[in-house]
Amino acid sequence: MRVVVVGASGNVGTSVVSALVADQSVTSVVGLARRLPDWRPDKTTWHAVDVSTGDLSPHFAGADAVVHLAWLFQPTRDPVATWRVNVLGSSRVFEAAARQNVPVVVNASSVGAYSPGPKERPVTEDWPTHGWPGAAYGREKAYVERLLDVFERDHPDTRVVRMRPGFIFKREAATEQRRLFGGPFVPQRLVRAGRIPFVPDTPGLKFQAVHAEDVGEAYRLAVTRPVSGAFNIAADPVIEPSVLAELLGARLVPVPGWVLRNTAALAWHMRLVPAAPGLVDLVLRMPIMDLTRARTELGWQPRHTAVDALRELLEGLRTSAGMDTPPLSPSAGGPARIGELASGIGRRP
Repeated sequence: MRVVVVGASGNVGTSVVSALVADQSVTSVVGLARRLPDWRPDKTTWHAVDVSTGDLSPHFAGADAVVHLAWLFQPTRDPVATWRVNVLGSSRVFEAAARQNVPVVVNASSVGAYSPGPKERPVTEDWPTHGWPGAAYGREKAYVERLLDVFERDHPDTRVVRMRPGFIFKREAATEQRRLFGGPFVPQRLVRAGRIPFVPDTPGLKFQAVHAEDVGEAYRLAVTRPVSGAFNIAADPVIEPSVLAELLGARLVPVPGWVLRNTAALAWHMRLVPAAPGLVDLVLRMPIMDLTRARTELGWQPRHTAVDALRELLEGLRTSAGMDTPPLSPSAGGPARIGELASGIGRRP
């Protein structure tokens, strides 16, 4: 089996490639990335391709499956740029897969694609996927779901799988995630128990997390097993403020949602953080997912708890962990984070 992974050098991509190359039924993996990594796993060849401009068809020729992971989180201050890569780039991936008659397409959707939903009971994969319009991430993930609706209608012989994971963490991606969401002013080495005084106990601040290695295994199963449709992917338990407080050795302080959102907006407008305030709204509104289908039909069982995944994130932040790929490199922000500061903190990737 020859599998092409689009966006293979990031947090999820490296985990998907690792899971695929460990599968004896996978004979080769083609990793596509905007910038070539020095990381060279077995059975893998790399090609530099930008999904928004590059010619994808030659790389898809003869593929048994295409896994589409490429996604641009920054620049949050230029939503046209992220739309061009995330939405138009996804459209180009699906069109190239159709031209080359690729029999399997596995797409990285997200819990962020879901419409606002309940926190007190889990929703299944048939919950509406219209996103939260106030966050570019939610809008774009929801729009790609609509692209897939059309793709499935027009190509009924193609097996399409939509993966909808929660927040994905691993130690090696911690520095990248700090750059993307926390920015250059986060005291990375000081993120340890007892150093953060409080955690906001905000209504709705509940989310699901999963370890990237377990996500990689879920994608491997989606590629190699005859399944189709959407799968919610997350580990137990649901992360609540009390869980965060225990991990950080912090106390809980009641904070209304509007205060949390306005604080995030102020920090973003002052260019202190790159993450847009709409992400706070998205997290507070996204539903808790039911995981039954992934475990019964996909046969997926996470090896790490959600707390394990979150703990690895914190450990990775403290140790400046990374991998030998451009997105995950600990030195990507430049010495003393000069490159991050020069980027405008949310203006350029």
